[in-house]
Amino acid sequence: MQINYQERLDSLLEQSGADTVAMVPGENMVYFTGLHFHLSERPIVALYNRFGLSLIIPELEVAKLEARPDLEARRFMWTDRDGYDKAFREMVAGLALKENAIAMDGQTLRLFEWLALSRAGLSADQAIDAGDLFLTLRARKAPEEIARMRKAIEISEKALEATMGWARPGMTERQIADRLSAEMLERGAQGAAFLLVLTGEKSGLPHGDTGDRVWGEDEFLLIDFGARFQDYPADITRTFCLGQPTEQMRGMYEAVYGANKAAREFARPGVTCEAVDRAARDVIEAAGLGEYFIHRLGHGLGLSVHELPNMVAGNQQELLPGMVFTIEPGVYIPGVGGVRIEDNVAVTEDGLDVLTSFPREL
Repeated sequence: MQINYQERLDSLLEQSGADTVAMVPGENMVYFTGLHFHLSERPIVALYNRFGLSLIIPELEVAKLEARPDLEARRFMWTDRDGYDKAFREMVAGLALKENAIAMDGQTLRLFEWLALSRAGLSADQAIDAGDLFLTLRARKAPEEIARMRKAIEISEKALEATMGWARPGMTERQIADRLSAEMLERGAQGAAFLLVLTGEKSGLPHGDTGDRVWGEDEFLLIDFGARFQDYPADITRTFCLGQPTEQMRGMYEAVYGANKAAREFARPGVTCEAVDRAARDVIEAAGLGEYFIHRLGHGLGLSVHELPNMVAGNQQELLPGMVFTIEPGVYIPGVGGVRIEDNVAVTEDGLDVLTSFPREL
């Protein structure tokens, strides 16, 4: 897809209220520049102001920048041999930063990068933490971004269908996860954005660790996963039982299924994130399982698997067209296991587009 990075950077700078915006490698740099660098011990800092885009960059990464002449970026290069302090000083002087307010990606910019900026002459009263602004601007997706997530979801669901046609009790969590990962790669995924396979009572851990536990007959199998396609992820959870679930397990499942359905039917432009969470939570509480729904209903989905909007009690943010988020109610009972049913949805002008379609029934 064709992205107007200049437009994104201009909007970021304008809404920051600062003279300069600064970011480090990660999803924000990808979103606003299209540049992919590793966040490592070698500092890379991108700045945008009236001089355009500039980067402090180590010598070994310069080729990546030169491959993007469309950015017309100015570079302040440093080498492993000489270190990076000189590049920071040259950047501060060359961009006349000493008197400017600088809006920073405060949620990912690290202390050692700030100390380098300080040694170069910046003071703490110049810094503005604009971490929330970066995420707010990313929250409403362009059609091209949603198209990439649709493809990631398609890959994921086909891979899950193939894996569940193969998986049987007696296999380990790790064996099932490895097969699912391979199925996603075969279908064109960059890799797994997230992959969690839990069986039996371990499914009662919302963020447990995939391991060598064997999936037994009549037990829950919870799979939380998603492929990544052209930088954008899917994030889907389905819970299975091959055998005869107990009445308690069926009750858990029906409560979560009903909560998922209620939230999908309720969410639309103009309603608050809190209200969508409440629509799902009411169903689980009515089933007498409220104490076992121990996390928010969902989260935004984009370049990061977790971003805005935050579907949680107390969040009065209203849903807006273009927002993409998860609906993932869950019930987790110690010693029994857990159920989670997670879908990915996009807010439209007049409703909700449910992007996931894998069957939700037990």
